[in-house]
Amino acid sequence: MKITVETCIKADPDKVWHAYNNPADIKQWNAAQDDWHTTSSIVDLREGGTFMSRMEAKDGSLGFDFEGTYTRVVPKKLIEYRMSDGREAKIEFAARPDGVLVTVSFDAETENPSELQRQGWQAILDNFGRYMEDKG
Repeated sequence: MKITVETCIKADPDKVWHAYNNPADIKQWNAAQDDWHTTSSIVDLREGGTFMSRMEAKDGSLGFDFEGTYTRVVPKKLIEYRMSDGREAKIEFAARPDGVLVTVSFDAETENPSELQRQGWQAILDNFGRYMEDKG
């Protein structure tokens, strides 16, 4: 089952692409809830390159590594990757007159209800949008 989330960001397409893929920026926006954060991020943005974001509860009680391998990269337009558990995801960046439409589609996992997964990924994408608009 594929799940899709999206948001339109009122920002320059080059800046959106950069902040989505820059480890220092990722650490600022990559969380689904206020009591979580990303403590480290590694990005090797090329086909065959890998990524990893360490996500942790701020109280230190839980944490996990979100990681995978890029399978296709079209600069400023598309990123496809395979997560470490074999699921696949696609991120599309579509320039619009009012900004950039960012659409993320991913294979659902089986441990959590699909609606919970959709809400979590949407919350992260919404955080990214707010971060970009605050950056100016």
